[in-house]
Amino acid sequence: MVLYEYPFNESIRTMLRLEHLFDRLGQLIPRETAVDHHYALATIFEIMDVAARADLKSDLLKELERHKAQLAGYRGNPSISEQALDEIIGKIDHAFNGLNQLQGKAGHALTANEWLMSIRSRISIPGGTCEFDLPAYHAWQKLPVQRRRADLLQWIATLMPLAEALNVLLGLLRDAGVPHKVVAPGGQYQQSLPAGRTYQLMRVRLNGSEPLVPEISGHRLMVSVRLMRQDAEGRLKPSTADTTFELTLCA
Repeated sequence: MVLYEYPFNESIRTMLRLEHLFDRLGQLIPRETAVDHHYALATIFEIMDVAARADLKSDLLKELERHKAQLAGYRGNPSISEQALDEIIGKIDHAFNGLNQLQGKAGHALTANEWLMSIRSRISIPGGTCEFDLPAYHAWQKLPVQRRRADLLQWIATLMPLAEALNVLLGLLRDAGVPHKVVAPGGQYQQSLPAGRTYQLMRVRLNGSEPLVPEISGHRLMVSVRLMRQDAEGRLKPSTADTTFELTLCA
């Protein structure tokens, strides 16, 4: 199965982008080649760019507080496990405290490192990190893998409170949705959304054996999925086959 997620607002869009970057970073750092660690460093800079939004930290803290208050209202409910509730609230508290103690924006401490910032200023230029442009960076890439990995782990330490907060919030959001099977007649599916309820995320899960790509659109009143097929040259063309897929709306 192949999962696609569609955010309904800018806040969730930013969170998904950051989660995507942290996932990439987590795959690159354990690898050993210098080129993998080069792209790990480039990913750190991308995370800093996305996290530079002034209100991101405060928005995440408010969301964590809101979820905690909502979950605390379930205390004493006989149908709710107190142990499970305490565990979830504990995760929220840990994420909140870590993010709240972070000085400034995520990765802000790295901006004081002139060597890193010299790489950041050139890494987006095609070929801009060649050895004649950044000889010190070239020397770093020749260091033993353990030293390079230790440096990377030290640099990402200031980003981890952000990663933890994202993991908790997106996990709570995804868990709030109930997946169900739907049919797209002729490759198209539409669903009206109930008034008075605000959805933040739509998840579409397709059978990976079928070469289908969903074109998703949505707003507070309706969601739409059009299934496309990719030809040999990569062009997308509408599918006309009746197709079943899994849909989850997360509020």
